[in-house]
Amino acid sequence: MICKLSAAAELARRGRAGGKKVVFTNGCFDIIHSGHIKLLNEAKSFGDILIVGLNESSSVRAIKPGRPVNSFTERAAVLNALKSVDAVFGFKEKTPLRVIKKIKPDVLVKGGDWRAPEIIGSPFVRSYGGKVKTVKLRKNRSTTALINKIREL
Repeated sequence: MICKLSAAAELARRGRAGGKKVVFTNGCFDIIHSGHIKLLNEAKSFGDILIVGLNESSSVRAIKPGRPVNSFTERAAVLNALKSVDAVFGFKEKTPLRVIKKIKPDVLVKGGDWRAPEIIGSPFVRSYGGKVKTVKLRKNRSTTALINKIREL
């Protein structure tokens, strides 16, 4: 489902109350590629409910000049169509710390380009016994690499 942060936080709360493990990841997910699919599928394997925080377009522009290629609505629709994703919501900040504090995931997941101690929200999640995991990246699979390849054509 595509929802607001409040609904995602409620899904997480209800899930935990029902004994489910809540997993959270976030990102721009501008042009979905096989690396994204691997990340999301592996993230889902760490628990029962996968919630994705999606950078809104203004947030993407602040951290990746010239992007996003696709609108927030388009990016959210693609993520929502994936069977591994249970909920998608947008956030405007450069970092997801505020939303991680609302979701309170059992497992926080990022791609292997992040070292676990550097992952935003890592100390918070670990403070209540949550886990922080990284997913090994697929070589040469990134939106930037894809855009550069298209430009070369």
